[in-house]
Amino acid sequence: MAVFTELSFDEAAMFLRKFEQGELRALLACSGGIENTNYFVATDAGSHVLTLFERLADEELPFYLHLMQHLAGQGIPVPDPLPDREGRILHRLKGKPAAIVSRLHGRSELKPSVAHCSTVGAVLARMHLAGKDYHRYQPNLRGFLWWSETAPLVMPYLDDGQRALLTREMDCQKRIAASDDYAALPRGPIHGDLFRDNVLFEGERITGVLDFYFAGCDTWLYDIGVCLNDWCVDLDSGQGNAAREATFLSAYEAVRPLQPAERGLLLAMRRAAALRFWLSRLRDLHLPRPAAVLKAHDPRQFEQVLRHCTSDADAIL
Repeated sequence: MAVFTELSFDEAAMFLRKFEQGELRALLACSGGIENTNYFVATDAGSHVLTLFERLADEELPFYLHLMQHLAGQGIPVPDPLPDREGRILHRLKGKPAAIVSRLHGRSELKPSVAHCSTVGAVLARMHLAGKDYHRYQPNLRGFLWWSETAPLVMPYLDDGQRALLTREMDCQKRIAASDDYAALPRGPIHGDLFRDNVLFEGERITGVLDFYFAGCDTWLYDIGVCLNDWCVDLDSGQGNAAREATFLSAYEAVRPLQPAERGLLLAMRRAAALRFWLSRLRDLHLPRPAAVLKAHDPRQFEQVLRHCTSDADAIL
């Protein structure tokens, strides 16, 4: 569990008086997550999640919060930001930006079946289409510019083979980003972090899509790559699962068929997604930020995914 900012019961109760939710009845620090401080709060009116944003700036947050509000309004099962009595959904608490959103119920499926992957593929496509008319814009802040800034910071902690892999993949992604096929890819708001622990299920039905704080505007294909690299691989080996991948893509395309340019660059965007999370986990491991309790994710998972993807690309070539 990551708790960067300690919050007392009395401090939370005072904050919640801005909202028409009655009295605070319970406050519990959330488990999981390494970017923000999260608390479950129970009031007379129901259950919510209170988030204090530790790294995001005030000017970035309206994109995320209003996107969640937009998607919730179109029937996507996402946390819906709660407005205060004046209609505001972005606040400050203990000197940090803060928001309170609806708490969605269900549980994460950390060992997904083919059926779970199918449901996620369909919901991701629905999210992409629902976001087409979202008018706010923010780039993917964990895109190529961030990779370029982060790679030199983690290079000293890598062995020779890892440095060679990182250098080759950065060069490859730079060439892809400059290509006409990449420019032709459909774009819009993406989730950017739709891992197993960010989806809630009841049985095989999705009841919640969580954690939009890496969202931004990018290619939808990159968002597909993020999902395939988590939902459709063996986490220990990084090896893809063909059945889960085929089912995920089939369900996605039943809602939004892929364009020819997307089919041609699917493997490249899987590599881009693997690179992004390898870099972020390397940075969290070797250059951690302070937190009361914080355990960084193992970067080897996405190093392995990237190696498998580059091996597949070599086989195709």
